[in-house]
Amino acid sequence: MILDRQRQIEGIVALVLFALTIPVANWLIGNVGIVCVPDGPCLVPVWPDIKAPSGVLMIGLALVLRDIVQRRLGPLAGLGAIAIGALISAFVAPPAIVLASVAAFLLSELADFAVYTPLQRRRFVTAVVASSIVGLVVDSIVFLQLAFGSLDFVGGQIIGKAWMVLLALPLMHLLRRRDEKIGLAAA
Repeated sequence: MILDRQRQIEGIVALVLFALTIPVANWLIGNVGIVCVPDGPCLVPVWPDIKAPSGVLMIGLALVLRDIVQRRLGPLAGLGAIAIGALISAFVAPPAIVLASVAAFLLSELADFAVYTPLQRRRFVTAVVASSIVGLVVDSIVFLQLAFGSLDFVGGQIIGKAWMVLLALPLMHLLRRRDEKIGLAAA
């Protein structure tokens, strides 16, 4: 009973954080960067001589957080998180990028879900990595093509999101080990 309650609380916290990544990403893309392209995104460095729209930092994190939501609250909650995220994206994205934001979010999160779901019970960390890679590539291509009609920043988008996934991996490994130690099974 206590473990189920703990799993639910952790899932709700992950869901709230996941939902917050969307408005933060949309705000970042238009307001934070070392340079802001006219009629385009604000850019941040993600590798030497490679820049990406600043929202990539939050989207990489969103892919991992959605996996945690599903692990803690179950697949239906994971799909619900995707629906909530798409709605939030539709309401907070700047008008010029709302279609791109919603489409990229929905398609990338559903791709992430499709890869993560069959792998997560046996190989949690592998599932997070594989699903995040698929999700970040889909998100990058769809968003850039729809928002800006160009894939000029696709390399930077992929690298920037991958950094966030890589930074989260040690935490995912610790989460899985702690779950095993205390007998907290995935939903």
